[in-house]
Amino acid sequence: MAKLLLAEDEEFTRDMLARRLQRNGHEVIAVPDGREAIVAALHHRPDVILMDLDMPVMNGLQAMRTLKNDVRTFRIPVIVLTGHTETDHVAEAVDAGCFSYEAKPVVLRHLLKRIAEALEAGARRKPAEPAPSDEAGALQ
Repeated sequence: MAKLLLAEDEEFTRDMLARRLQRNGHEVIAVPDGREAIVAALHHRPDVILMDLDMPVMNGLQAMRTLKNDVRTFRIPVIVLTGHTETDHVAEAVDAGCFSYEAKPVVLRHLLKRIAEALEAGARRKPAEPAPSDEAGALQ
């Protein structure tokens, strides 16, 4: 299906969620912090990034801002995974460039729906491939 980057510092949550996403046909690259998420995003070019906000080394907001300001990664949709659903936290995530957010504890069917929406939106955002020139057709 899709290549997903999962940035989550809680090992149990990261492993459990990665396994559940893999069972649903996704390839998952899992990392424990925001800095590793940036490195993995640049190296693997995932279709969607799932980003926890509260992580050590570099938090999710900082990592998302860095990714959204890089020409190589700014088009990758980011779904924030957070236990903080207060209005100011959501607004801050939206300002940083997230596509959407999912409250923890994550309900898998909701997350899968968000991933499908992000994949669809990502496909619409990608620049169109130039059509091959058809010189024969142009002459007719």
